[in-house]
Amino acid sequence: MLLNLPLSSLLRRGTFLSTTTVKIDSLKGKKLWLYFSASWCGHCRHFTPSLVEVYKELSTKGDFEIIFISAYEDEESFNGYFSKMPWLAIPFSDSEKRDLLNEEFKVRGIPTLVIIGEDGKVVSDSGVEIIREYGVEGYPFTEERIKELKDQEEAARRNQSLTSLLVTSSRDFVISPSGNRVPVSELEGKTVGLYFSGGDFTPMLVDVYEKLKAKGEGFEVVLIPLDDEEESFNQGFRNMPWFSLPVKDKGCEKLARYFELSTLPTVVIVGPDGKTVHSNVAEAIVEHGVLAYPFTPEKFAELAEIEKAKREAQTLESILVSGDRDFVIGKNGAKIPVSDLVGKNILIYFSAHWCPPCRAFLPKLIEAYRKIKAKVDAFEVIFISSDRDQASFDEFFSGMPWLALPFGDSRKASLSRTFKVSGIPMLVAIGPSGRTVTREARDLIPSHGANAYPFNDERVKEIEAEFEEMAKGWPKRVKHPLHEEHELVLSRGKTFVCDGCDELGNGWSYYCDECDFDLHPKCALEENKDDSMGGGENPKEGWVCDGEVCSKA
Repeated sequence: MLLNLPLSSLLRRGTFLSTTTVKIDSLKGKKLWLYFSASWCGHCRHFTPSLVEVYKELSTKGDFEIIFISAYEDEESFNGYFSKMPWLAIPFSDSEKRDLLNEEFKVRGIPTLVIIGEDGKVVSDSGVEIIREYGVEGYPFTEERIKELKDQEEAARRNQSLTSLLVTSSRDFVISPSGNRVPVSELEGKTVGLYFSGGDFTPMLVDVYEKLKAKGEGFEVVLIPLDDEEESFNQGFRNMPWFSLPVKDKGCEKLARYFELSTLPTVVIVGPDGKTVHSNVAEAIVEHGVLAYPFTPEKFAELAEIEKAKREAQTLESILVSGDRDFVIGKNGAKIPVSDLVGKNILIYFSAHWCPPCRAFLPKLIEAYRKIKAKVDAFEVIFISSDRDQASFDEFFSGMPWLALPFGDSRKASLSRTFKVSGIPMLVAIGPSGRTVTREARDLIPSHGANAYPFNDERVKEIEAEFEEMAKGWPKRVKHPLHEEHELVLSRGKTFVCDGCDELGNGWSYYCDECDFDLHPKCALEENKDDSMGGGENPKEGWVCDGEVCSKA
């Protein structure tokens, strides 16, 4: 296919030190890889070294070649990037041919690696993914070879052992922080955690590891480094008490693929028999520490029962009091005893000034808070800050009409674990008994505002019934002068800005999906109450619409 395209008769070969020209006729009968790339692309810069490594190992076969098709607009950048490549390239001056190849192979992003067989037919346009997954093992990268590798992986899963996971054809050991090689066979028969590190989790894992070792438990950890920077790896690993695979070891990416790594940190538990016990116990270690060992289903069932008992016995004091920290603060730092809040409905508000969604959500919560407080005294909100410093906390809290945990208070970590806070803003509703009502109160405020109080299942069901009742008798479709192109369909379930009055709306709207056009029911129906579509209606008797939501008067 490539040779049939109207290309110039010469290509350039990079040699790291210089370039030479190569006649295109010399490529006849070879496998060709077309590499669309540029150094301004971070993903390309990360992938190119892997491709260089594969090329060096396979180039001795003499039956394939790589051709670089650049995405540059200046020759200096092209030359700088190409000088690091040991393969061929379409000359920078041949922009017409580079554009032709991009069009021919429908390149929509880089890096892209198109694999072409000896017969000139495309074998795969997913070469980047194949190289990342299989490296040299994927050669010659045909469908048959990839299927063979996948079948081998399935067989390996069925017959998994610690050896099959950690040993390769060129390595049968792990390394210690001092650089000693420890045979993988010495780990057989133990519970092993395969650690894909991330964030600030390592100190927690170190604590669990050292406690288990002190108790004489047969537990080991093997770090699976995904960082290619050897200096960075060495600096971090020397302070760890466990083993590791060597940095840049091919087994690292293979294990990441094998366990379908999707988040960091991840700690995969492999049992004494070499079988996977759990795909990721990082969260369990954060929540339960050493109590989660040996990370078996039976242990997690036991912990679930303990957690259930804790939830049923939960009180406001049990989650907000720790030692002599038995207060929250109001304005000017005034200490409010937690005991003064017992018996009230409480919203625990995890937020921070640096977080844009938090700043956007705050006005809605303040509005709901004031409406609820105007009717109910036994209600309060407590701000739990994730701000970076005292000044940021003070500035953010100054605009809030409620209470807060002091900045930097140690109780924040416990509350975050208790309510499994993984993102902010988060709003947890606590009932008068001190038990958790819902961890999803944040979703109720934009949709229902103060009307969602007291945020329990019963109230949510009532709101749902009210919404369904409200729409009875409304037409399912309307035509409106503001949107004559299409009919508007009665819809619900999303926040929107009314294209009639420009006010925010939630719940019901008359909507055109094709044009993303919304009208509040009152805006749609008031304009249509005299037209010929069955008579649009004002809100039903006994209901009031305030522009955002309709509710019983």
